[in-house]
Amino acid sequence: MHTLLLASKSPRRRQLLSQLGFPVRFVDIDVDEVVEPDTPVELISVGLALLKAKGYSQPLGDDEVLVTADTIVAHRGEVLGKPHNREQAINTLHSLSGDRHTVYTGVCLKSAGRQVAFTEKTDVIFRPLSDADIIHYVDQNSCFDKAGAYGIQEWIGMIGVERIEGCYYNVMGLPLSRLYLELQQLIRKS
Repeated sequence: MHTLLLASKSPRRRQLLSQLGFPVRFVDIDVDEVVEPDTPVELISVGLALLKAKGYSQPLGDDEVLVTADTIVAHRGEVLGKPHNREQAINTLHSLSGDRHTVYTGVCLKSAGRQVAFTEKTDVIFRPLSDADIIHYVDQNSCFDKAGAYGIQEWIGMIGVERIEGCYYNVMGLPLSRLYLELQQLIRKS
């Protein structure tokens, strides 16, 4: 049984990965998450996941796999980061209201002898949200650690998401089905 080393401070990623049935250890990586300005939106998250993997300097054992990931939200060609304050969170949710946006999660899996990286894409369609719904969500939830200012598993996702096209868990920050398949292949070939 391989041990997964998750390099993420995200409580959602930690919870999700722990449910896959592998032993999980959490490790810290300190890298500057800098992306070249002309990087296509669909390549940003996987580029950051690769950068994080490169920043892990400890040798990996034969039964260890490093997991790094990054999630971005793109809306009308613009990357929506984590909001810095209440006003920014409210404005972000207003922009997503009644519209479609795309969530990209890039994942890198690295063993002692191999590395694989991929991007998973999910489209999310919000129904129109009222000012009251947006303000209630922002004031009652911690949305400042979430790209796009929301968590699909939280109240705003329950009442506001009309539909998704793609992996639900990808929107939470870790595309578990694809990750599991890629992990199985990596382990078999290692």
